[in-house]
Amino acid sequence: MSLSNGLHAVPAGKMPVVVTYLEMHKPPALADLPLPDGITFRRVMPTVEWYRDVFSRVGQDWLWYGRLMLDQTALAEGLANPSIEYYTLAKDWQDEALLELDFRKEGECELAYFGLTKALIGSGAGRYLMTQAIRRAWAADITRFHVHTCTNDSPQALTFYIRSGFTPFKREIDIDDDPRLSGFLPADAAPAFPII
Repeated sequence: MSLSNGLHAVPAGKMPVVVTYLEMHKPPALADLPLPDGITFRRVMPTVEWYRDVFSRVGQDWLWYGRLMLDQTALAEGLANPSIEYYTLAKDWQDEALLELDFRKEGECELAYFGLTKALIGSGAGRYLMTQAIRRAWAADITRFHVHTCTNDSPQALTFYIRSGFTPFKREIDIDDDPRLSGFLPADAAPAFPII
C-alpha cells in the first residue's frame, strides 16, 4: 500500500505515530564512561510487579503501553525467557531505568526497550546505559543490533540513537487506539500528546 501526498484524517481516539527503524552491523568505538555519582547499574531478573512499575515510570510520558496490555501470565512468561536480558540503573536505591535486550532471533539483538525516568535524565546515565547496551549486545554472537523509536518518544531519542552508532533504514506510520482512552494509561499521561 502506498500513501498519497497530503494530509490524511485520523479518527478520534486513535494515536498516529511515525516509527523509525535503526540498526548497526558492527560495534562502534566506545569510550569508557564512569557511572554518574550515586548511580548503580545491575542486571535484573524481573518480577511482573517490578517490570510494570519501572516500565510505567520510564514510559508513561511517552505513551509506552504495549507491555501494559499483557495479562499477568503472558507478561510473566515473557519475563522468564532466557533469551531476553534486563538491566536497570538505580539512584537512592530506586530503580530508574529500563534496558531490555532481546536475543530471541539468531544472530541479532533488538534493543527492545531503553529509557530513564526523570530522576536520571540529564545526568549522563543515558549515555552510560547505552554503552552497556552496545557492549552487551555485541558480546553475543550477532551480526545485527537494531532498535525502533517513534514520534511519541522523547524528542532526543532518534538523534541519541544515531549518535550512538545506529543508522536509520526504514520508516512506517502506525495508528493505534489511544491507550489513555482504553485505560492502559491514565488520562493525564503524556500531556505533550493531547487526546483527540
